[in-house]
Amino acid sequence: MIVVRSVKELQDILKTETSVGLVPTMGNLHVGHLALMAEAKRHCKLLVASIFVNRLQFGPNEDFDTYPRTLEEDCAKLKEQGVVDIVFAPSEAEMYPQKQTYRIKPDSSMADILEGFYRPGFFEGVCTVVGKLFSIVRPNVAVFGKKDYQQLQIIRSMVRQFAMPIEIIGLELQRDLQSGLAFSSRNRYLSTKELKKASELYQTIQVVKKALEAGNVNVDEIEKRACSLLTQQGWQTDYVSVVRQVDLLAPTESDLINKEPLVVLAAAKIGTTRLIDNCEVF
Repeated sequence: MIVVRSVKELQDILKTETSVGLVPTMGNLHVGHLALMAEAKRHCKLLVASIFVNRLQFGPNEDFDTYPRTLEEDCAKLKEQGVVDIVFAPSEAEMYPQKQTYRIKPDSSMADILEGFYRPGFFEGVCTVVGKLFSIVRPNVAVFGKKDYQQLQIIRSMVRQFAMPIEIIGLELQRDLQSGLAFSSRNRYLSTKELKKASELYQTIQVVKKALEAGNVNVDEIEKRACSLLTQQGWQTDYVSVVRQVDLLAPTESDLINKEPLVVLAAAKIGTTRLIDNCEVF
């Protein structure tokens, strides 16, 4: 495994490769990231893992400056795993040598709701950096986790609309087997007490899933009860929403009756840490 910091050096290495995979990350790697690497390697001969904390996807009051940067530890984990061939870890100056005035603005119907509503400009920043990574690496396949479900669907849409010759694979969300808590880089912000409570978010999502599977079609009431439950448990809830998997829009009564593929998405804050989670239904 080698670490490359230059765009030109990376492109020189990759120019004769015909089976390239990419897993974009912001570092601070955990079990979930390593699962992405393992899945990606199943679909390519040469695997690139990018580690870059992307300023464009952070809002003015978010944690860009304090976001954990653990490149040395990350590289040690990847080297021990043994599936990544190249770690692409550019500096901000290398990734954005001049002000990034050209941006990829995603479809507002998918990007201005849920996370996009609470984090304006977030998905524009995500699409811009992912699009740029795709342009640099030119992978045949890229793997993203379903934990960031809305992000995954938006990237799939971007790839379709730009006719990018890249297969996008979504990997199932990785959880702690005992608590059910989704692995996340932001879990490290949780206190011991908050860590014990954090699984309540997934438990609430499971309540919603069971209601839908039982045939309850009153989605508004289900969502309100879920938000109320989290509030009672001490959470500050942004949303618990039931949407269609394919386009993230609210399901119609027909969708519910016919059990079309849905997903329950949730975002809430415990203490000062904001967590997201989800679960597919049907």
